[in-house]
This record gives sequence, structure tokens and C-alpha cells, in this order.
Amino acid sequence: MQLTPKVKEILSWYESDNPGTKANLARILMQGKLGGTGRMVILPVDQGFEHGPARSFAPNPAAYDPHYHFQLAIEAGLNAYAAPLGMIEAGAATYAGCVPTILKVNSANSLSTSKDQAVTGSVADALRLGCSAIGFTIYPGSEDQYAMMEELRELAEEAKAAGLAVVVWSYPRGGFLDKTAETALDICAYAAHMAALLGAHIIKVKPPTAAISLEAAKKTYEKHPVEVNDPVARIRHVVQACFNGRRLVVFSGGEAKETGGILEEVKAIHAGGGNGSIIGRNTFQRPKAEALKLLDDIIAIYRSPPAR
Repeated sequence: MQLTPKVKEILSWYESDNPGTKANLARILMQGKLGGTGRMVILPVDQGFEHGPARSFAPNPAAYDPHYHFQLAIEAGLNAYAAPLGMIEAGAATYAGCVPTILKVNSANSLSTSKDQAVTGSVADALRLGCSAIGFTIYPGSEDQYAMMEELRELAEEAKAAGLAVVVWSYPRGGFLDKTAETALDICAYAAHMAALLGAHIIKVKPPTAAISLEAAKKTYEKHPVEVNDPVARIRHVVQACFNGRRLVVFSGGEAKETGGILEEVKAIHAGGGNGSIIGRNTFQRPKAEALKLLDDIIAIYRSPPAR
């Protein structure tokens, strides 16, 4: 595998990492139709834990089968597939070496009222299954945020020592944050920065809205304005919060939405310098042919020169 100049540049940003971790980052960055571009599209399928099987898979019953998701990621030419332990175990041998995998090592469920996640996988599991990375969610703002950060520190240290990459889902929620605050520009940028500070190689956040939530932040944004009504400027600001673009940041697809809205969001991510999309329900809940067409359209946007 010959690394492209762009991938070599990205790997140079991770100055403390060993060759194993850089090799696994390179596997993700060099995989699929976006291989070598510095852009990524990743398929995450942890929604069965988060929302339950029917809410996740009933719209497309083929998706109850774990093999379906491996096949979708491979056929679409994606960079990686992320899932909890059982989903990856169910296809690990059949699809070994076919697509980089990310083991989601903590999970929540909708039967709980606490804003926390249980550790449901290990670094040893990730190594046994041939994964390239572990994935971990933190909830900045929740009452359990500090315990989650400490769990992440321990798992990230172990993963990096073993040559794995670390992907952090940084989703503000709980505490005094309402639904508007969870995706407000200042909160989203803050959450992304926290993930970078915690040692993430790849950071996953939700696309930010035009809201500014914290009163202290409003004063700063008045003195140092961001064009909050411009989705490209909002993405650019989140990228800036990720060590001025020296950490990879991808944006979630979120709840199911119509195709036009998804593609407009992707165009803003691309133009704002984001590294790509990590998109689950908006793909696997569609019939496969429709999902493949959508993913191909998303990839085409990321392969094109940014509009601005």
C-alpha cells in the first residue's frame, strides 16, 4: 500500500504514536473509494443498543443480520465499519481483512434514564477481532462525564500501546444542556476540543447549529464573530477547535432525513474542511440499492474540489 502525500501529512500530526497505531490509521484512511484523499465515510451500527432492534432495523429488515452491514460497507467502498462487540463478532471471520473495523467499546440503551454508558468491549476484544480502532462515547455535560473521561483515558492508553487507533464520539448531553444546547455551535466545538484533548485520533460530533448556548461564550463570539448562519463557517469553526485541523473530525448523519438534506449537509462538511461523515440510520434503514446510491453520492461530494 503506497501512502498518498495527504495521508502522510495526516499521520505526521500524530507525533506521539507508535508505528502500529499509525498503520491502523493509514488502513482506515487508505480504504475504499475515498482512500488516500484524507476524507472518510464510516458506517456506524450501534443503534440497536441505543434505540432497540425494531426502531433501528424494522424499516429495512435485512439489516437485522450483522453480515448485511459488513456487506454494505464493503460494497459502498467505505473507509470503515463501527459496531459493538456482538455485531463484529458475528461477521469477523467471514469479512476478515475486507474492511477496517472499529469496536465500539461502550454503549447506552434507551431503557436507562442516566446519561452514561457501560463499557461493553475491551482492547483485547478489538485485537482478537482484527479491528483497527476502538470507539468510545463521552457525554460532556452529564453528571457522569468525568467517570466516562477516566474510562476513556485508561482504554485509550491501552489501545495506543497495542497499536490501535482511538475514535471518540463526543456528544454533549445531560446536566443543564437542553436539546438546543446539545448541537449549539459553541457546545459542539467545545465537545470536539475535549475529545482532542483526551487523545482521540478521530473525533465524531454532530453537525453544529447556529445557536450559541453558554452565556460566557456569547460574549466571546460577539467579540470574535463566527458566521453562525453559514453552515460551512460552523463546520470550519469545529475543525478549528480540533487543534486547528490537526485532528481528524467526522460528523454524524443523525436522525433519518430526506436525501436532499443529507447531501446539503455533506457539502457543508466538505467545504468547511471536515474529514467526512459517519452515517448509520440514514443508510442502513433504506433498501440496499437506495443506500448504495446515497453513499455513492456522498463519496462523490467528498471526492470533488470543495466549493469554497
